[in-house]
Order: sequence, then structure tokens, then C-alpha cells
Amino acid sequence: MPLEIDSDRLLAEIEALASISAADPPAVTRIVFTPADLKARAWLKAKCEEAGLVVRQDAIGNTFARWNGAESGAAVGTGSHMDAIPNAGKYDGVVGVLGGLEAIRALQRSGFRPRHSIELLVFTSEEPTRFGIGCLGSRLLSGTLSPDAAKRLTDKDGQSVEEVRRNEGLQGELKDVRLAEDYYKAFVELHIEQGPRLEREQFPLGVVTNIAAPASARIILEGAGGHAGSVLMPDRRDALCAAAELILAVENAARSSGAIDTVATVGICDVFPGAVNSIPSRVTLTVDIRDTDLKRRDGVMREMEVASHAISANRHVSIDTELLNADAPARCDPTIIDALSEACRKHQLSFLPMPSRAYHDSLFMSHVAPTAMLFIPCRHGYSHRPDEYASPEDIARGTLVLAETLAVLASG
Repeated sequence: MPLEIDSDRLLAEIEALASISAADPPAVTRIVFTPADLKARAWLKAKCEEAGLVVRQDAIGNTFARWNGAESGAAVGTGSHMDAIPNAGKYDGVVGVLGGLEAIRALQRSGFRPRHSIELLVFTSEEPTRFGIGCLGSRLLSGTLSPDAAKRLTDKDGQSVEEVRRNEGLQGELKDVRLAEDYYKAFVELHIEQGPRLEREQFPLGVVTNIAAPASARIILEGAGGHAGSVLMPDRRDALCAAAELILAVENAARSSGAIDTVATVGICDVFPGAVNSIPSRVTLTVDIRDTDLKRRDGVMREMEVASHAISANRHVSIDTELLNADAPARCDPTIIDALSEACRKHQLSFLPMPSRAYHDSLFMSHVAPTAMLFIPCRHGYSHRPDEYASPEDIARGTLVLAETLAVLASG
């Protein structure tokens, strides 16, 4: 039988999963290990078992659903995440999970029999909403985050990862989450682009060549407070003015890198005491710097440090920087890129080789398996908001190319 995607069923499942949410539609909110997340996990498990897949969970809740192949050994993996930040949309991550499931079902319906097992992997907590770190499940799978460091992570209520997972009945030890180097022979993630390039350049598909990675830091600037009327300008040590200068220095460093792929964002500026007639004495900034090139990204970090020292000396404020994480960018595997490209050509679908400027679980999976990604367009590039949208046609095309690619990789 020909390989065909049941688009109606896939779209209905996307809608059904969107209804499992802590927010009213069209918004989707599914924070890891909350009732909505746990209900979504149970719903997906039933769908996977209905497809004849063997389902298991590891100690952090990563979910594996396997279609056993003729041979034992390394499997071909696909998948993404189902957790969603507050007031999000219904496609981020979900297209890769339910598209992956439908790709497997389409192969089953076609009569394909895999030589190597094909496995759907649903990652725990790709979003940093609850525990303050993104890609928790894939970091542990890849050994990028140590079990001890993961255990120390807490949510806003002070509950640790260890407490929360145990309360939800997850058994086993976090040290056993890490995958063996030969667990997967290949891993492919289908995802919405979360940017406007495919739509703008009118390509139905993007074959990802490399994945950008962030370095993030918390910066605390300490000056001196005082009455807004009685402290004269020559005597001021205004922490917010120093922070404003530093923010612009970070922006300038990114703009001056010589590459369009360098981006920098100051996403939080917390001012104390926050009164209109009081000079700010302390400011806390969070900085996110990303690039597809590690040397360029780290160069921006160094420029930020140089600017911090100069501003501190000129304005007589203390500036302390805490590095939160500095992940390395990833290059996608050429063999999988070729398989994705050939699958596009087979179905006469144009595609754009492109970087992923957002980072995904695939960034960390690349540490333990040959990895690549496939993008579909999303309207206006919108994501992480209720009006996030991918068309039925684009979802079906992405799922078809994914299925073809899985078949090739599982046959070799």
C-alpha cells in the first residue's frame, strides 16, 4: 500500500490534546507534572498502545513508545515534547509528538516492516517554566545535566525535582536516565519553525542543518538608593542607569558580531525598590545570548564582561555575573539531512536548508545520537502564544516526509 498520512485523524488528535489544558481555549497551558500534564501523558500512552507500541517511562518521565523491528540493537527515534508554557499554542512540540505517532501508523498501514525498531520519544519538560531550566528530560538523557544537579532544581514553591517526580509515582534513579551511546542509530525531530522564514520565502519544509544554543546569565547590579529629589546627580550611583547602559552594550555586541545568527536578549529587568521617587539601588537582569557558532557566541559573552567592568568603574556600582548555562551549538548529521532531503524530493516538495535559531531537545540528543530536525512553517512565525498556527497541509507534508525518512533510516 502507498504511504499515506491520515490528516483528519492527526488534526483531531492535535485538537483533543489542546483541550487537555489548564487554560481556556484557544490558549494551552501544560506545566510539567501538573494535572493537565499528567492527563495528557495518560491520553498519549493510550494512543500509543492502541497503535501496538510498547510504552515505558524513565525516572524523570521521558516516555518511550517502540515499534519493534526485526533486529535488536539501536533504534531509530523521533519525537518532541508536550509541555506548554502558560498561555501558549497547540502546535509547539505537539506536531513532533503526534506527527511522529502518525508517521509510525502510516508506515504500519503501508505494510512496511522495520529492520531497526522505530521509537517515539516524548521528552519531559522541554520548557523551563516550572524548574527554571529547559530540556530537563533530554539533558538527563544525554548526560549534559548531572543527576545531582537535577535533584537540586526547585519550583517557585520550593519543591525539588526529586520530590515532585516521586510524588507522581516515577520510580527508579535519575542516574539511570542517561542513554547508552548506541541506544539510537538516528534521531529526527519534526517541529514548527517558530520563526517566519519558511512562510516568508514560501518553502513548505525546512531541513535543519545546525541548531543554535544559548548562554544565559543572571547579572546583579548594586548601587546606592536615596531620595529622588535630594540626591544630586554628581553623587548618584543609580543601578538602573548602569543596567540600561549594560543592556545597550549587550545589544551592540550582538549586532556587531558580523553574523545574522547572533542574537542577544535581556528578558528580565527587576528593579529595587521600584518606587517613582526612589533611586534604584539594585537591578537584576537575565541575559540570553545565542548563536549557531560557539566562538561568536562566546565572543559576545566576553564583550559583555568587558562592558560590565567599564560600567562598574565609571558609575561606581558593583556588577556580579552568574553564568546559568552555556550550551554548545549542534551540527545536524549529514546522513539524516540527506535522508530528509531525498524524502522531500521523492514527494516533489521544495525545502530550505536552514539553521534552527531556537533550541530544542534535539540539541541535547545530538550528544548521544546522530540527529537532525525537520521544520514546517507556522503563520507569521508566531509561537508560544494562543494564535500559534500551522496549516493542516503543512502538518501532513511534514509528517509524510518524516515517515519516509524513518523508513529509510530503519531499513539501513
